[in-house]
Amino acid sequence: MSETRPPLPPFTTTTAIQKIRAAEDAWNTRNPARVALAYTPDSIWRNRSEFLKGRPAIVEFLTRKWAREHDYRLIKELWACTENRIAVRFAYEFHDDHGQWFRAYGNENWLFDPSGLMAQRHASINDAPIAPEDRLFHWNNSAPRPPDHPGLTDLGL
Repeated sequence: MSETRPPLPPFTTTTAIQKIRAAEDAWNTRNPARVALAYTPDSIWRNRSEFLKGRPAIVEFLTRKWAREHDYRLIKELWACTENRIAVRFAYEFHDDHGQWFRAYGNENWLFDPSGLMAQRHASINDAPIAPEDRLFHWNNSAPRPPDHPGLTDLGL
């Protein structure tokens, strides 16, 4: 039995936004095994300067990431979509072991297989230190962003 992860390509603006929100919600759990299930078993990633292939590498990467990025909260937003591709812009906030807060800004390009699993993810990301009072992402940790919490455009990001 093959895996499927709706919504499936071809994407419309509406289904691309659904796909993006599902990804955002999963990443906000900070559960590497759960997140990895949205990718093909042989998914190819570029994340900053790291190159990964396959779910085990994705799980290992995300485990390392969330061990150093504390109180991580992410917002993703549609930039563009075509039949089986979605471009996303995103921002997330976290603090390090020393209590320094950061806001990371980035773009991702996603390629999906026919079953709705992501076969490729290319991410470019930059971190900017912020003061705690400049944080904008406020909701319960490890939970989805509440429906009434502003998105990137509404926050002026």
